[in-house]
Amino acid sequence: MTQDHLWLVDPCASEPYFLAGLGHRPMGGTEATVLRVLSGLAEKGVRSRLFQRADTGSRVSNDPLFYTSLQEAYRAADPSTVIVVINAWKVAIKLRKSHPAARILLWLHNYPGRHNRKMGAALVHAGVEVVCVSHSHATHLRRFLGNAVTGAPKIHVIYNPVSDALKRDATRRDPDLLLFASAPHKGLAEIFERFVAVRQAMPSLSLHVADPGYMTWTTPTPPEGVAMLGPLPQSELHCIMRQALCLFYPQSIFAETFGLVIAEANALGTPVICQRGLGANDEIVSTDDQTLECSDISALVARLTLWRRDPPRIKTQDAFRIEAVVDAWFELLQQPAGVTVAPPEPATTALAS
Repeated sequence: MTQDHLWLVDPCASEPYFLAGLGHRPMGGTEATVLRVLSGLAEKGVRSRLFQRADTGSRVSNDPLFYTSLQEAYRAADPSTVIVVINAWKVAIKLRKSHPAARILLWLHNYPGRHNRKMGAALVHAGVEVVCVSHSHATHLRRFLGNAVTGAPKIHVIYNPVSDALKRDATRRDPDLLLFASAPHKGLAEIFERFVAVRQAMPSLSLHVADPGYMTWTTPTPPEGVAMLGPLPQSELHCIMRQALCLFYPQSIFAETFGLVIAEANALGTPVICQRGLGANDEIVSTDDQTLECSDISALVARLTLWRRDPPRIKTQDAFRIEAVVDAWFELLQQPAGVTVAPPEPATTALAS
């Protein structure tokens, strides 16, 4: 791949996004990941174009990326161009018709639904590779796509990145403060139910809810003890996250393909309570004791009681740091089409003191 032939095509984001907004405006985890990876690759000399559904104009002042509208992705490109498409496999197939010689990768950040059963054969036929964001994500996708007749597309695994700026500091933790920092559709109603149950045993607890604010969702009525914070700048959210006893995420409704908020909480030294065996939870937490059978209220109370008495000292896994993630992308972009790049599965450990 030459230095200026990476095209990132995002047909999904409802609003255009730019590096200047990273950390300063509401933004989904996928969009933040895209910007961090492209910015890191720019430091390695890889010049990228980011094609978005909304018309974005062109280059933003002092920004290493070039922004343009989605329609421009269908124009002629150099045969050495590598095209990475976010989530939309049908767009990847359509782009193959416009770019018969280009290497095309589908960067999945979600689990495909049952109506996408035909995507495996279509991706194989079009020669489109897939990048998943965790090993559990890739395992799920292989099972979903499994077809002995048509085969399956080449699948790579590259984690989402955690900013190097997120590190534990000397902030004192509030033993009564729990934090939920995800969109409401990620099991917030169940979070409320379990908070109410836990609070019966620990009535001094409070729950702060920070909505990333990148989409509009129906929010359940908050029970007593819950403070709805709405969208927050990342700096303010991370300040609260440092203070919280834990990231309170004991829901069984929404399976994360990666779980950036989990990795970021651990990077700040904040433990997480999340459902064992759900999505990528077990792979992304840095210690085994952060996953529980969360329908067991007595287990939730016991874990919170332990952490109130003896807050754990943890950090995120090195494989999630931006340098490691950008290196993995750089290696993949240099490889011939079809070569698998997958980081080793991280091993979780007991809580460190």
